[in-house]
Amino acid sequence: LYFSLSLALASASSFQLLRPFFISFSLSHRASVIMAELTGKIVQNLLSEQCCQQNRQFGTLYQRDRCTQYKRNLLLFQGRKLAWTGISAMQLRSVSNVNRGVVYCNAAPSTTAVPSLEKVDFLKLQNGSDIRGVAVDGVAGEPLSLTEPVTQAIASAFAAWLLDKKTADSSKRFKISIGHDSRVSAQMLQVLASTPAMFNSTLTKNEDFQCPVDGAIMITASHLPYNRNGFKFFTNAGGLGKADIKDILERAANIYNGFTPESLKEAERKASSTISKVDYMTVYASDLVAAVREASGNIEKPLEGFHIVVDAGNGAGGFFAGKVLEPLGAITSGSQFLEPDGLFPNHIPNPEDKAAMKAITQAVLDNKADLGIIFDTDVDRSAAVDSTGREFNRNRLIALMSAIVLEEHPGTTIVTDSVTSDGLTTFIENKLGGKHHRFKRGYKNVIDEAIRLNSIGEESHLAIETSGHGALKENHWLDDGAYVMVKLLNKLASARASGQTGGSKVLTDLVEELQEPAVAVELRLKIDQNHADLKGGSFRDYGEAVLNYLENKSESDPKLQKAPVNHEGVRVSGYGGWFLLRLSLHDPVLPLNIEAPSNEDAVKLGLAVLSAANEFSALDTSALTKFVQK
Repeated sequence: LYFSLSLALASASSFQLLRPFFISFSLSHRASVIMAELTGKIVQNLLSEQCCQQNRQFGTLYQRDRCTQYKRNLLLFQGRKLAWTGISAMQLRSVSNVNRGVVYCNAAPSTTAVPSLEKVDFLKLQNGSDIRGVAVDGVAGEPLSLTEPVTQAIASAFAAWLLDKKTADSSKRFKISIGHDSRVSAQMLQVLASTPAMFNSTLTKNEDFQCPVDGAIMITASHLPYNRNGFKFFTNAGGLGKADIKDILERAANIYNGFTPESLKEAERKASSTISKVDYMTVYASDLVAAVREASGNIEKPLEGFHIVVDAGNGAGGFFAGKVLEPLGAITSGSQFLEPDGLFPNHIPNPEDKAAMKAITQAVLDNKADLGIIFDTDVDRSAAVDSTGREFNRNRLIALMSAIVLEEHPGTTIVTDSVTSDGLTTFIENKLGGKHHRFKRGYKNVIDEAIRLNSIGEESHLAIETSGHGALKENHWLDDGAYVMVKLLNKLASARASGQTGGSKVLTDLVEELQEPAVAVELRLKIDQNHADLKGGSFRDYGEAVLNYLENKSESDPKLQKAPVNHEGVRVSGYGGWFLLRLSLHDPVLPLNIEAPSNEDAVKLGLAVLSAANEFSALDTSALTKFVQK
């Protein structure tokens, strides 16, 4: 995907491509594994049949041993590089054919279609504020959707979108940074980056690293299976929203449909590149180190003597041990799965995953460490574990971050997603003196709501989800898992500087009064889209009907109380606990969260939902039925 993005940007006009030293790319495994040492050589053949044929030949050679090849290559990884692409605004506008704001990637006038391109529904690639698809062939029932042409069309569309949004100076070259995590369908070995670093590349002012750039693309699919991939897009204003992604995909569809044999031949002629190695991750890591030193009163090694282990889950977070913790004086022995491996052989890199949390907890206990830190694949989410094995994730991580932020900003509003507990509300408002603003699921929803509150005069400094996405106002509202962990390290360092001892107990003590439920479950009620009960309607309409019925039924039950303020689904309190039934952001699923002081009370809440859900025959209630029968 990295290779396809780079070629498209290089030839979507006169993109000057400044690339890493190696290209090692596999998009679909039908296509290619390319290794090219790029010491000043020109990379050409954008979307040409010749290049595609060569790629197929390479793909045939590597097909049988592709996973072994990737794992072996990943073990050779040494540096973390970032690629930069320069765009001339004048050249993009003058070379590309423009129709209603759409840039056709060097499309020469022709009515001849490209015979090898399949029809693509680009809007199906949208996943909220991200683009997601299948990039690796071979998984039953999951056909490829992120092919080379699709990727190149998306890259060209982002370039066009960026030029429309930014004030173009024809004398200035636009620059776009491209990075990726450890997925096998991204470029291997080089330009490993984290999602937060990609956003920061639009803010950093450092000419040696060609920063700031005008836009950034992160190739990632977070914690999804190895065959998936996708894109996140950034400008210096932050991550793009849903409307922007829809706009880009609509442009991409037009660009894709405009590809012709003549345009491909012209692209081959114009796709010239220059190369530059840019180790931006070093800049990003240095900023994190500086933040911790500042919090300690500018002590060079404020974490000296602390034993902190990192679990990167074979994603992009391995840098944190060697480039952040060790310069601060921490001992990092016992850290695990730091090497990038897009097959994720040890556990899913996901702070919400039980196996992942068990792995970092065990590492802390085995190594008698003070603290454990775990990241997701692209480092925009994180969690921690104290020296006793107590996890700081979900509600507990939010409570800990709220305690830290409210010390710095008394009375501020903490914005969270909808599935946070009632105990967290009590902790934030009664113990910490803040305000808890519970909003919708989706990290971008939570961040945008915090920004909105500030715009109308309600101070908010933290937006955080139970998933581990956390964004702070002081950090440009970027959901940065590494920065969230830096806030914890700041607390350790400042406590040490003030003479406090006890290691991570400093953190544990901050959340000691958080009330936690005895029972907390999440169940998924799937909607059968082919069921006759839908009557040809959408799953979303059907889900809304379920929610409306449950809301009305709950209001008539004297033992249940509907939440007075709620922004998503139906949230109801009763039997000492609560439930929330909501419609998934993207899938035909109604997730159900239940928290209660006992299993008996949780079952009563489950039965209240089941009595309503049973009225809808297209709804699969088997998981809920099993739960209430335990």
